[in-house]
Amino acid sequence: MYLSRFLSLHALWVTVSSVMQHYPSVWGHYDVCKTQIYTEEGKVWDYMACQPEARDMIKYVRVTLDPPDITCGDPPETFCAMGNPYMCNNECDASTQELAHPPELMFDLEGRHPSTFWQSTTWKDYPKPLHVNITLSWNKTIELTDNIVITFESGRPDQMILEKSLDYGRTWQPYQYYATDCLDAFHMDPKSVRDLSQHTVLEIICTEEYSTGYMTNSKIIHFEIKDRFAFFAGPRLHNMASLYGQLDTTKKLRDFFTITDLRIRLLRPATGEIYVDEQHLARYFYAISDIRVYGRCKCNLHATGCKEENKRLLCECEHNTTGPDCGKCKKNYQGRPWSPGSYLPIPKGTANICIPSISSIGTNVCDNELLHCQNGGTCINNVRCQCPPAYTGILCEKLKCERDPGGCSQSSTQGAISHSPLLLLMALLGAARLHMC
Repeated sequence: MYLSRFLSLHALWVTVSSVMQHYPSVWGHYDVCKTQIYTEEGKVWDYMACQPEARDMIKYVRVTLDPPDITCGDPPETFCAMGNPYMCNNECDASTQELAHPPELMFDLEGRHPSTFWQSTTWKDYPKPLHVNITLSWNKTIELTDNIVITFESGRPDQMILEKSLDYGRTWQPYQYYATDCLDAFHMDPKSVRDLSQHTVLEIICTEEYSTGYMTNSKIIHFEIKDRFAFFAGPRLHNMASLYGQLDTTKKLRDFFTITDLRIRLLRPATGEIYVDEQHLARYFYAISDIRVYGRCKCNLHATGCKEENKRLLCECEHNTTGPDCGKCKKNYQGRPWSPGSYLPIPKGTANICIPSISSIGTNVCDNELLHCQNGGTCINNVRCQCPPAYTGILCEKLKCERDPGGCSQSSTQGAISHSPLLLLMALLGAARLHMC
């Protein structure tokens, strides 16, 4: 009897699992663009918003330095030890592999023991400023998903600016200022991300947390992405549905975490004291051993994959879209203007697929293979979609509330979520209970 009940429950679980697999957890990874479902009309495609998994974006970066000859070693020069700034017999020599510190050593995964790093020339031209611009380029739009982390081997700089570009380096805007004295360096009061809130999350701040000169145990600088996410998703990022909803409805917030390029502007090396020791200028330089940037290719919620082709990242577009960011409709699929996918309603989002041009489909507006009515709509004689009350559009792809002056509130979008999996689960549990009785 117990075996029979166990087998019945197992069968129930298998059935429920097969139904529920198409409904992501409530915060959603959006890792599926479409799936086949069964309706009264047979097997049809169900489309949903989708995005690539986050990855280590440093694997695909191109780095440039300005000035280009700022790397140490040509000609060879001596510099002071990092742990002892008065032991100045270390050598940088670009012609000798063991003594060279080229830019690519900012990113190497398994460097020489004990560590490898890029290093600038020393401040031998003091009092002329020692300025270095390090530009990281991807030739692709990237959405940041984790903190940017820069590890210095020289002591963290007294003054630094992290900048971003959204147009492939044509224009730049500050991300964050770093200084030992924010008021003196940038005429800004010092702040930390903990001083921000949902309403001020886009504020550009100057922080003194990461600018403590020659301290061997203090090498890391952060640009805090996750702490900003936490204002919407909670301290442990458990409520990602809230964050996705904000990203979906607030373009400035979404753009804040989006980049094509990063620029690290090093303005003053670590000095560790009030004045510069002009008798020991070999103490002052920049050295970076690691830079970490995690994110995903921006594909406008129309792809789950991003591939490298001819040293360029390209989205593997679905939903009848094309382009490096899936930013336009394919030829003959311009039946309505292109639109990005939407995270809402949670958990599947809205695919906003490109539909065939009227000239290419004749009178067939929908069918059971390619042009399935979205969000629970029903295809009537291949001529029109009969939409649920909350949706409208040729393929039921739009929320009606989007036309309202107030837009789509959280409650209105939640009301549009289908509860059919829950109803099916309840029905299956009831049937199992009757069977076991």
